[in-house]
Amino acid sequence: MGYESRPSKLQNFRLTREFFIRDVLEVAPSLLGKSLVRRYDDGSISRFIITETEAYRGDDDRACHASRGKTTRNEVMFREGGLVYVYFIYGMYWMLNFVTGYEGDASAVLIRSVEGIAGPGRVGKTLQLDRSFYGESLVDSRRLWVEDSPGTTAYTTHPRVGIHYAGEPWISMPWRFVLQG
Repeated sequence: MGYESRPSKLQNFRLTREFFIRDVLEVAPSLLGKSLVRRYDDGSISRFIITETEAYRGDDDRACHASRGKTTRNEVMFREGGLVYVYFIYGMYWMLNFVTGYEGDASAVLIRSVEGIAGPGRVGKTLQLDRSFYGESLVDSRRLWVEDSPGTTAYTTHPRVGIHYAGEPWISMPWRFVLQG
C-alpha cells in the first residue's frame, strides 16, 4: 500500500506548476513512477508510486468531461494546470485527476492506479478524498502533492477504460499509460 514518510536527506522534491502546464499527453506518462503524497488529518504521511494514468484532452476529446463545455462539475478543468479535479461516481468513489495545460485547455490526467492499489475508485478511497479537494493546488497543498522521482520509466500505452459512450476514435485512443517493471 503506501509507505510512511521518514525524514531523509534524500527527500524527493514536489513537482512545480510548470510540470503540469504542458500537454496532457506529455504529463500523463511523465507522472508514472512519481510519488503521490497524502498527509492525513491525523498528521501521518503516506507515499504511493503512480503506476497507471489516463489522459483526457480538452473539449475535442469526446471522452473528456469538458467535451460539452464548462459546467459546475468540470469548471476547475478550465483553469491552469496543477490543480486537483475530483468527482464522485457510483455514489461511493471520488476519482482523482490532475488538471494540465494552460488556462482554457480543459485537460486532466486520471490517476488510475498506484503501487499496491488497482483502480481509481480504490485510490480515492485509500487517499480519503472528498469534495474538499476540488480545485486544491498540488503546488502548495499541505494534504496532497506529487514528488519527483529520479530516473526514467518504461511504460506501455493502452486504450482508455469505461468510455464506450464517447464512440470511435476516442475508445481506441492509446491514452492510458501503465508503468512497466
